[in-house]
Amino acid sequence: MKVRIAPAGLDFDAEPGHTLLQAAEAAGIELPSSCRNGTCRTCLCRLTSGQVRYRIEWPGVSVDEKEEGWILPCVAEPLGDVRLDVPLARSLF
Repeated sequence: MKVRIAPAGLDFDAEPGHTLLQAAEAAGIELPSSCRNGTCRTCLCRLTSGQVRYRIEWPGVSVDEKEEGWILPCVAEPLGDVRLDVPLARSLF
């Protein structure tokens, strides 16, 4: 699955069974993160295209936030190609 990060224009692949945060790190891309379990909201970003499923039943986003496209990449697995808006993302290479 392909992941595109705006506004930095970063692209990487995500393997099935990996969260968006895990896939980004494997590709040398740093996304804001802290707890890695869906509670602290440090990684909160907007999904602008595609779909995800969560590893936990109720991640730390409200119903309204979910409807607006907000997700937590630390516990979200892509279901296909996705685009994210992550202003603080950066390549480590």
